[in-house]
Amino acid sequence: MASINPISGAALGRKRAAHLLRRATFGPTKQDIDTFATYSIDQALNVLFAQKTPPAPPVDPATSQDWVSPRPNDSNSEEGDLKEYVKAWWGDLMLNDGTSITEKMVWFYHTLLTTIISRVPESTAVYYQLALFRYYALGNYKSICKKICYDNAMLYNLDGRLNVKGSVQENFAREFLELYTIGKGPQIGPTDYTNYTEQDVKEGARLLSGWDVDTSFSNIDVETGVALGVLKGDGLTASQHDDDPKTFSEKFQNMTITPASNSMDDVMTELDEYVEMIFAQEETAKYICRRLYRYFVYYDIPEEVENDIIGPLATTFRNNDYEFAPVLDQLFRSQHFYDEDNGVTTDDNVGAIIKSPLDLTIGAMRFFSVQMPDKASNLTRHYESWSRILNPYGMLAGQGLDFYEPFDVVGYDAYHQVPGFYRNWITPNNLMSRYQLGGELINGVRDEMGEVLFQIILGTYVTNEGIDTDSDIAILDHFIENMLPEAITAERRDYFHSVLLQDQQSWANVLSNNSFDIIITHIQYLVAALINSPEYQLM
Repeated sequence: MASINPISGAALGRKRAAHLLRRATFGPTKQDIDTFATYSIDQALNVLFAQKTPPAPPVDPATSQDWVSPRPNDSNSEEGDLKEYVKAWWGDLMLNDGTSITEKMVWFYHTLLTTIISRVPESTAVYYQLALFRYYALGNYKSICKKICYDNAMLYNLDGRLNVKGSVQENFAREFLELYTIGKGPQIGPTDYTNYTEQDVKEGARLLSGWDVDTSFSNIDVETGVALGVLKGDGLTASQHDDDPKTFSEKFQNMTITPASNSMDDVMTELDEYVEMIFAQEETAKYICRRLYRYFVYYDIPEEVENDIIGPLATTFRNNDYEFAPVLDQLFRSQHFYDEDNGVTTDDNVGAIIKSPLDLTIGAMRFFSVQMPDKASNLTRHYESWSRILNPYGMLAGQGLDFYEPFDVVGYDAYHQVPGFYRNWITPNNLMSRYQLGGELINGVRDEMGEVLFQIILGTYVTNEGIDTDSDIAILDHFIENMLPEAITAERRDYFHSVLLQDQQSWANVLSNNSFDIIITHIQYLVAALINSPEYQLM
């Protein structure tokens, strides 16, 4: 039976700690696992959920300064380059987020409130959207849904800036219902999607009319400090907003929203009433909790999980006015999350998610403390290194993830596409790139001139970890126990042992060379095999 009841025990232990950190961050180090293993669940979640200081904005190498306040000028790099710098800046935050859930939640928001970066001409808009996601990393989902309606990047992405009175653009209003809040449900008629109707899309589009991108990025939201869009008009009246009453279907209790006037304040009040109307429906909480569940636990939601896990999480969500922290707290301390709610071994949640290319690549880099070129001393080289990972022809794209450029507005298939979900990451071409990752990181990711940009330095790692290199068993235990999410069979352990030995009959033969470099070479074989193994593809 699926159980939302909390786990017991004074300390997490290594298995629980490793599982929690693999799911709630972009991957732990051995030290992270060891430390969290000693924590109670309360202590672990306090660290995981600790509020972080907002990071400094990205810097343009052309000026050695950020360009987001004020906006770029002729001294700055081209916008296409600036957008790549924003992506690199975000990747670096993921790599260095430690045992915080913050960047994992920022990525969750991006997979849910998806923007396609090529649709956004302004790098500053992309930066501020990420700042908005980060502000609400563990905050109020209802509040961010109000802000996203006039987020500059989203106004570009789904044509909200083109939605004006008398010429309604429905793109954003449709996705707001279908993807961001209540979800469709099974279609039960030509214009009836169970949870809303075409009438609701049209009325919502009218209500959301009149917004425009603020290309000066001077409209700073008082609550978040983020530059948001503006209403078209003279500053007092929203001239392109449809100010007639909007009447919604029986799905929303036939509610009518009538603006008091077309003043800027009244248009904002109307937007608040619209979002509150949607979030008053029980299905909205359930839809978002299903998205959270599939992101953090598993893609399959049978009736038992729907009733015993999604239902209680949704109740917690509504009871806390759509704050994320209480929901994640309840999920991460539950028996179900750690697969301790029954004795069945065929429905394990642990080691069941196929890692995204981001989790796979950043996770390996974090585990081995890979250092990127220093931003302060060589920013251009730093950005070049991240470009090898994040650009449209980089390492992630080869694995099936075109970073910040999903195929369509629904987002990346692995987070939503029935029935495949995470299995969408695995195609013959993508799998080949995955299986090259270990060797690429160990041999060094290189620039066009063949010079190493970054790599796993195993000699340093082995020394820092104090691994007993006199013992092949100690070496095997260290890497297998800390890199793989589940215990492996004796047969698989023998295979990895043979990889470590290579053509040597025993570890004593390896040691007879009396060379640390030779030992490290053998460990490189092992680590590459582990990173490229089917077991490591899971978390």
